Formats: sequence, C-alpha cells, structure tokens
Amino acid sequence: MSRQNTRLDVKKVNSELFTLTYGAIVSQLMKDYENVEDVNKQLDRMGYNIGVRMVEDFLARTNAGRCYDLRETADKIQYAFKMYLGITPALTNWSAAGDEFSLTFDTNPLTEFVELPDNYQNLKYSNILCGALRGSCEMVQMDVSCWFVQDQLKGDLATELRIKFNKRLEDAIPAGED
Repeated sequence: MSRQNTRLDVKKVNSELFTLTYGAIVSQLMKDYENVEDVNKQLDRMGYNIGVRMVEDFLARTNAGRCYDLRETADKIQYAFKMYLGITPALTNWSAAGDEFSLTFDTNPLTEFVELPDNYQNLKYSNILCGALRGSCEMVQMDVSCWFVQDQLKGDLATELRIKFNKRLEDAIPAGED
C-alpha cells in the first residue's frame, strides 16, 4: 500500500484543532455562566493570563529589544499575531496623538467554524485576544485598553480590535523585597 496522497497539512490540522478546542472552551463557559457578560469577563481574564506568560516566549524567540513608542509596539504585536495565530493584521486608524490604533484582519482563526445564535449577540467570542494583548503589554510596562470595534461574527466585513495606550507603568518592587 502506498502513502503518497495521504500527506496532511500539519499547520492546517493544528489550526483547526486549536479553533475547535477554543470553541469547546467558549461553549463550556456558556454552560457554566448564565450571563453573557460573565463569559466575556472570563474570556478576557483567560487571555490576560495567557498574555502575561506569552510575552516571555515571544521575547525569547524573537530576541526583540525594548520598544520606545507605540508604533514599535504595534509592529511587534502584528508580528506576534503572525507567529502565534498565522495571520497578519493590518495596522490602521492611528489616532492623531499616536496613542491609539486598530488591528484589522479579514480572517479570525478563532471563528473559523462559528455562527453565533441570535440570543448570544452580546458575546465577545474572541475576547481572549483583548485579554492577551492587555496582559502582554502590561508585562512590558504598558497599560492599554483593548476592545472590538467590528466583528465578522456579527456581520461586519472584517474584525477590528482597537488598542489605546493609557500610561507607562513604573517598575514596582513588591513590599518587603527591597
């Protein structure tokens, strides 16, 4: 027997497994929490915890140096999306002050096999991304806010995440560890 035509695209299989696993997590959260807002908060919290840990992996793999402004940070975030999710979002809609921008992507790997029922239109299905961005930025002393402006799951043509720089965080030594 020959195995010539049975080659699997490992990246596609991994991507689909990730998408289905994430869907199962969101589905379980919907069963565990009766309120959609509680699910949104839980997804954000999960993402935050992932982001806190992921930034170390990103810095180790890329050997990236310190960012001196939000544009440099945005470029690194764009690269991280490519590295971890296999998509390259566009950096768009910069504010005049340069403290706010959007990540816009045509395909969201988290929503590949998803359709939201009408009664879940307030669900921020991909809110884990906002949490991951907040957590990873906090680890490099940046306080940011992140939210969805557009979402393909809700009928928009693209998915747009808005990121706003709030302030630079100061290094703090925990009490008692002088």
